[in-house]
Amino acid sequence: MCAETPDYKTTLNLPKTDFPMRAGLPKREPEWLDRWARLGIYDRLREEAGDRKPFILHDGPPYANGHLHIGHALNKTIKDMVVRSHQMMGHDARYVPGWDCHGLPIEWKIEEQYRAKGKNKDEVPVIDFRQECRRFAEGWIDVQRDEFKRLGVTGNWADPYLTMNYHAERVIAEEFMKFLMTGTLYQGSKPVMWSPVEKTALAEAEVEYHDKESFTIWVKFKVSDFETHEVYRASEEESSEAREAVVKTAEETREKFLGAYVVIWTTTPWTIPSNKAVVFGEDFDYGLYEIVDTPGECWVSKGERYILADKLAAQTFARARLEEGHWRRVSDVTPHQLAAMTLQHPLAGAEGSEGEWDDPRDFRAADFVTDEEGTGFVHCAPSHGMEEFELYRELGMLDQVITYNVMEDGSFREGLPFFGGRSILKPNGKEGDANKAVIDKLVEVGGLLARGKIKHSYPHSWRSKAPVIFRNTPQWFASIDRAVGDGHDDYGTSIRERALNSIDKLVKFTPQSGRNRLYSMIESRPDWVLSRQRAWGVPLTCFVKKGAMPTDPDFLLRDDAVNARICEAFEAEGADAWYEDGAKARFIGDAANPDDYEQVFDVLDVWFDSGSTHAFVLRDREDGAADGIADVYLEGTDQHRGWFHSSLLQACGTKGRAPYRNVVTHGFTLDEKGNKMSKSLGNTVAPDDVVKQYGADILRLWVAQTDYTGDQRIGPEILKGTADSYRRLRNTMRFMLGALGHFEESDRVAASEMPELERWVLHRLAELDQVVQEGYRAFDFQRVFQAIFTFCTVDLSAFYFDVRKDALYCDGDTARRRAARTVMDLLFHRLTTWLAPILVFTMEDVWLDRFPGEDSSVHLQDMPETPADWRDAGLADKWAKVRAARRVVTAALEIQRTDKVIGASLEAAPVVHVEDTEMLEALKTVAFEDLCITSDILLTADPAPQEAFRMAEVPGVGVVFEKAEGEKCQRCWKILPDVGTHKHPGTCARCDEALG
Repeated sequence: MCAETPDYKTTLNLPKTDFPMRAGLPKREPEWLDRWARLGIYDRLREEAGDRKPFILHDGPPYANGHLHIGHALNKTIKDMVVRSHQMMGHDARYVPGWDCHGLPIEWKIEEQYRAKGKNKDEVPVIDFRQECRRFAEGWIDVQRDEFKRLGVTGNWADPYLTMNYHAERVIAEEFMKFLMTGTLYQGSKPVMWSPVEKTALAEAEVEYHDKESFTIWVKFKVSDFETHEVYRASEEESSEAREAVVKTAEETREKFLGAYVVIWTTTPWTIPSNKAVVFGEDFDYGLYEIVDTPGECWVSKGERYILADKLAAQTFARARLEEGHWRRVSDVTPHQLAAMTLQHPLAGAEGSEGEWDDPRDFRAADFVTDEEGTGFVHCAPSHGMEEFELYRELGMLDQVITYNVMEDGSFREGLPFFGGRSILKPNGKEGDANKAVIDKLVEVGGLLARGKIKHSYPHSWRSKAPVIFRNTPQWFASIDRAVGDGHDDYGTSIRERALNSIDKLVKFTPQSGRNRLYSMIESRPDWVLSRQRAWGVPLTCFVKKGAMPTDPDFLLRDDAVNARICEAFEAEGADAWYEDGAKARFIGDAANPDDYEQVFDVLDVWFDSGSTHAFVLRDREDGAADGIADVYLEGTDQHRGWFHSSLLQACGTKGRAPYRNVVTHGFTLDEKGNKMSKSLGNTVAPDDVVKQYGADILRLWVAQTDYTGDQRIGPEILKGTADSYRRLRNTMRFMLGALGHFEESDRVAASEMPELERWVLHRLAELDQVVQEGYRAFDFQRVFQAIFTFCTVDLSAFYFDVRKDALYCDGDTARRRAARTVMDLLFHRLTTWLAPILVFTMEDVWLDRFPGEDSSVHLQDMPETPADWRDAGLADKWAKVRAARRVVTAALEIQRTDKVIGASLEAAPVVHVEDTEMLEALKTVAFEDLCITSDILLTADPAPQEAFRMAEVPGVGVVFEKAEGEKCQRCWKILPDVGTHKHPGTCARCDEALG
């Protein structure tokens, strides 16, 4: 710069903003939370909703027990994005958070506290115990509420729903009574998943599968009789010659099979004392095998005969340490021959058995037998296996095969010979002594062929983490196949039929695979076990007649007045009223003689509680849904067997259809390597830690960047990448704020009067508006964010902002600068509202930087309507060609910059050879040198010389580098021939005019 040339820096329109480069989110986010609380943002939106269409995302209640984990954060953040985006798209988007408060986890915690103090739960009055459970839940609700709010989740936090609120307990009981009154409820005795540690039945949703090492045994059931008349009867279907042959050999056949052993295989030795039968497959090939030699150590003797499925014989003998040559196949064994056999329990006649197992075992065909593993025979203890139970139920033989050998704590009944008092599991969930006792006894009596151990997937209680068993106990069930008879038959007459039709006709699933998962579960599920043998929950509010059988029509007291009294008491006093002295007489009143009835004290499955929320939240609350149906239920994929499932069953039982229109499912959160998170592995990511280090907006941005419909990964490196994306977005917003300093309405330019570049940006905004709103309506946040992020970084920062910086900084009050600032304003309103559902804190920061004020908030805004006439496909096609040619020029100049031929692109005035006539004409109609940020540019149709720079992806464009000629303008830094020829020293014509 010459000595006499002024410093023109102060004459430039430089960005004006106090918006900081560094976000400081961990420190500043709580300030915005306090501000939103003062403003009452959520309540204001409800008050000002007017005739907006309600949109209801119904919250699946988390359990009020413990701090939040990353899965909670993912879930609540997705929900928050759904609610906020629909609010800003013109709905009245209400969100009532809720908590699941009853159930075993809380009861278990209180019992742990009792044990630590040496107290016995059973000696504490039940109402006192329930009150302690209530206080425990209240404490964790307050903790979790604060943790959810810290994530920026909006909602009616002042008045959430709780399943332990009195009105909720009343409605849960009321919904149960509908099952009672319509005949859906029944008492049955069947094997259910039972936790010996927690002493209660469990639902499928309360069970998780882990690897477990189990004992495995091969047990010998002796053929004690062979009924030849069964063989004669079978022969009647044959020819006379064949029949005579069968009859002739019948006695020989009898002698051949008597004393042989049918071998079963099981991984639950403790069920052998409850064995009542053995079953075989009707279509398998069976053989009679004889031991011809034995090695040193085994439990077989030479001459013993065994009946096995041919496909499994060799591997069974191998388990008994027998090799080929130790045994031979004697003959076929037909299904008719098997059916003629009578089997003897291996403990039959054992000294001290007191005749417990002396009765013959039933032996018949069953369709659940497999020849894929085992022996081809299945031992049946119908008290501990559902398939066996159903087989003998269909046969009408349950009274002959059901046992009650296993008590609620998993121990054998005291009077059971040999095994009384032995436990399947210890109180801590570890292996008890029952299996070993059974195996040792079988060895002693010669009833074992082989034994071993196997590692397999086995059901565990997700609360105590202890294995569960199947145990036959009297339980209360909801039939899902009986006709409900309540008049809600539009989608079927039974719960199962209504549920399947709802899935097919009423519900949209995201992702679609969720539909198949839920449908198949409903299609094949058994009746719903409603009862739990615990204390903390809503009781099964019913009475049974003393001495009556469950099948008797008057077994259950069904009376509207009784039900009304119970509901009234629960509304005023809560479910504790059921446990008050005199409750039975109070509720039965004059409807019947209370002495004739027993009060049921089981509590409802907590999934019935949460499944009933559609009634006491959606139906009963003012901020619920008028028709009691939510627009969205959104939870993790495990809820196909949990809340999605129970809510569907419960609603189909009481209102005839699904309680939701959309079911949205997210996957599980894994560590960076794709491993399941585990405290023992040290790979967990706590939401609180992320918030303290980065801020909640970074965690929210991670959620938006993931495909939540599958499993997601998170960890330090992933979060660093997320933070980098955040910084790039923040810089985009900061640039706009700087460019919009002192923007007034009088500066605004109509779209029709704008330069083509600005009109192209408006076209892109119109395209993006459609993508954003379609994405939000489809709950596809990854699509929304990726589209916005690409637009901000590629279309804006790397192109439009880069090009228009010169006009914004150096132009005077020109139409071009006014148009650019108008576009910046239009961009600002759209980007802030589009991103506000995701980056709730940052967009508030951006908004308040431009629109400060006590009542100002981006979260009180809607997404602006975007005029349809902004779209201009022809203009977009033209500018696609322009930008393609620009890429070749900028790439050519980058080489010169790297080689230090030039320091900045304004030092260049390249020659651009363009073969395509249409592209060349397009380039000639725009200020292509400004687009390329060069001082000059020459466009030509001449063929490009050999040395021209080319890009394969943009054929027909060649660039020859030339340096710009002239002097450098001391204000805009362009190199132009006219610099120095104007009134203001060292300026070009444009800058001279701007200076006046």
